[in-house]
Amino acid sequence: MNTAPLQGIKVIDFTEVQSGPSCTQMLAWLGADVIKIERPGVGDATRKELQFDPNLPSYYFLQLNSDKKSISLDAKTPDGKAILTKLIQGADMFIENLHPGAMDKLGFSWDVVHKLNPKCIYGTIKGFPVSSKYKDLKAYEPIAQVTAAAASTTGWYEGEYDIPTQSGAALGDSNTGMHLLIGLLAALQQRNKTGEGCFVYQSMHNACLNLCRIKTRDQLTLEKIGYLSQFPQYPDGKFGDCVPRSGNIEGGGVLGWTYKCKPAGDLDSAIDANNYVYIILQRGEKEFKLACQGFGFEDWLTNPDFATADARDKHKQEIYQRIGAWTADKTKFEITEILSKYGVPVGPVLSTKEVMSDQSLYDGNTLVKINQGGEIGEFVTVGCPFTMSNYQPAYGPCPSLGGNTDEVLKSLGYTDDQIASFAKNGTTAPLPEAK
Repeated sequence: MNTAPLQGIKVIDFTEVQSGPSCTQMLAWLGADVIKIERPGVGDATRKELQFDPNLPSYYFLQLNSDKKSISLDAKTPDGKAILTKLIQGADMFIENLHPGAMDKLGFSWDVVHKLNPKCIYGTIKGFPVSSKYKDLKAYEPIAQVTAAAASTTGWYEGEYDIPTQSGAALGDSNTGMHLLIGLLAALQQRNKTGEGCFVYQSMHNACLNLCRIKTRDQLTLEKIGYLSQFPQYPDGKFGDCVPRSGNIEGGGVLGWTYKCKPAGDLDSAIDANNYVYIILQRGEKEFKLACQGFGFEDWLTNPDFATADARDKHKQEIYQRIGAWTADKTKFEITEILSKYGVPVGPVLSTKEVMSDQSLYDGNTLVKINQGGEIGEFVTVGCPFTMSNYQPAYGPCPSLGGNTDEVLKSLGYTDDQIASFAKNGTTAPLPEAK
């Protein structure tokens, strides 16, 4: 029995780079038939971005386009428009992430697609909500982060590196793709009731802002009382009128911080920048007592500067210094083992190399190995982030540029002669350069 949730769903993928392809790849992993539209002779821009070999597609492309079919198609030619029209007429979803106005100019806006196929769900990714004064800007990952208050609240709060900093996580790209995925699946469920598709608009700004929810909480609190007790600036520093950068605090009401450790094994601390551990002191009396036992800091239990959570907020710098001295002669793994026995929230700071070297994470979902074949062979990527008790994705290779063009065109009823003519007139293959 095939338990793929999206079995039988056909998706026309008119997206490229990261935000759109991350969404459509997940649809493919959930069982949808995803047909990726790529420019003849060029393809998705990421095919040739940050390549490890000039003759092979980059890992950037490979990690975002597994299990899709690729059709080489110029939708600007008359034949290309006719082919895309046929594809849409038989599709359940049409998804695009071109810059504002591009699909309207091409002739495949929501209104047009809805008339062609009322059941088709139209998904779009743009930089900003329609109501935004920035709605016509061309957005990239950092643009989404800086305009959604992510960068202004990330980074260090003093010294020469006190500058707005973007997250290493793709808050504006893959995060937007996952937000769009939620909207598309909701629209699919809605269509099951109404029989009609809808327009799903997802902005990079809103996806990024959604993950900055607690920063809006902090802004409300700051405006109400004038300070933020969980921030390192409290109690002696000054607060302005907006949420400041906060270094490595946990973000909630507990005291969380990153502490330096000694090198683990053969790692040289001068080379390895990740000899750190993250430790959280919870506010509860019972949890704090256990933590003190784990550190061997029982004197804190009777010291009025540390015995209560509110007192600890006012003396956090002293706490950071003492715990930092305690962690300095232990590895991040030793500390994790010691403190976890006392129920202390703790974890080692892991590099990408350490994560990708952890064989326990190759569980069929967390990290997966995909066999691309040929010169590329096997590569690693992040799998479907959730698990289902009755379904396991099968992670297949990425398509070659236009590798499924003939197959797709024949499924639409085109003859061999017609397919050959499309290749000659620039619809599915580049026109020869004029001499």
